[in-house]
Amino acid sequence: MASSRDRQRKLARAKLDRQMARRAARERRRRRIYAGVGAGVAVLLIVAGIAWIGGAFDSDPKTEAADQDVCAWTPQSATTNTNLKDVGTPPTKGIPTDGTSTMTVTTDQGDPIVVDLDRVSSPCGAEDLRYLASKNFYDNTTCHEITTYGAIRCGDPSGTGLGGPTYSVYSENTPAAPDPSPSAGAGKATTPLYPKGTVALIGNPPGTNGSQFLIFFKDYAPVTPEFSIVGAVTGGLATVEKIGKIPVVADAAGDKVKPKTKITIKTLTVGQAAAPSASAQS
Repeated sequence: MASSRDRQRKLARAKLDRQMARRAARERRRRRIYAGVGAGVAVLLIVAGIAWIGGAFDSDPKTEAADQDVCAWTPQSATTNTNLKDVGTPPTKGIPTDGTSTMTVTTDQGDPIVVDLDRVSSPCGAEDLRYLASKNFYDNTTCHEITTYGAIRCGDPSGTGLGGPTYSVYSENTPAAPDPSPSAGAGKATTPLYPKGTVALIGNPPGTNGSQFLIFFKDYAPVTPEFSIVGAVTGGLATVEKIGKIPVVADAAGDKVKPKTKITIKTLTVGQAAAPSASAQS
C-alpha cells in the first residue's frame, strides 16, 4: 500500500510540477508579449513624436493653398450694360501668388510691348488679364484713348470706355497716397505714383476693373491714387512713347482723347507664371 500511495504522491507531484511549469511558461509568454507591445508602442510614440516635430502631421501648405480662394470675381450684367462681352469667369483657386507673368501686346505701331505682370502684389489683376488673353479677348481691339494724364487706354472691345467682360475684380494694388505733411518731401525728389512704363487696371466706376488697362508713357503723380497697378513695361517702351505722341481728336463725349490714328492690338498673350529667381528670394 505504501508503494501505491508513494506512487500516487509522485504522480500528483509531477502533475503539479507540470501545471506550475505551464503557468510559468504562460506568464513568461505574457510578459514577453506585453514587453513587445510596450516596446512597439514606445517606438511608435518616438517615431510619431519625431514626425510631429518634423511637421509630418501638418497640413500640406501647397494643398491648403490650392484649396483656398485667391480671387473673387463680381458678376456684371450684360443686360444692363450691352457693351459687356460674356467669356465666362476666371478660376478663384490655384492662382499663382508669386513671381511674374509676361504679357506681350503686339500692335500695328511698332515692336511688341512686353510687360511683367506682378503676381505678388496683383495676383488677381494678373489672372484677370491672363484669363481674358486665353479667350483672345483683346485680339483685333483698339486702344481707344490717349489720356490727358499720359497713358494709353486699351482693352475695351466696344471702344466706348464701357466695355469689358461680365465680371469685375477689385483694386488690389493701388499705391499709397503721398504724405501731405510739408516736411515729408522737403529736399527730396518725389517718386511719382505711376512712373512711366507702369501698367494699371482701370474700371468704370473705379474699383470695378475688367479688361481695360492703362500703359503710362510719362510719369503721373496725382494727389489721390486712382488705379490698381498690375505690372510694368520691360520691353517696347519706344512703341509706347510713339503711341503717346499720336495726335488726338474729340470723342463722342467731346473729350479730346481719341487717337487720330487708329491703334490696333493685333494680339495680346500672357505666358505662364515664372517663379522668382533665387537671388530675388534671398
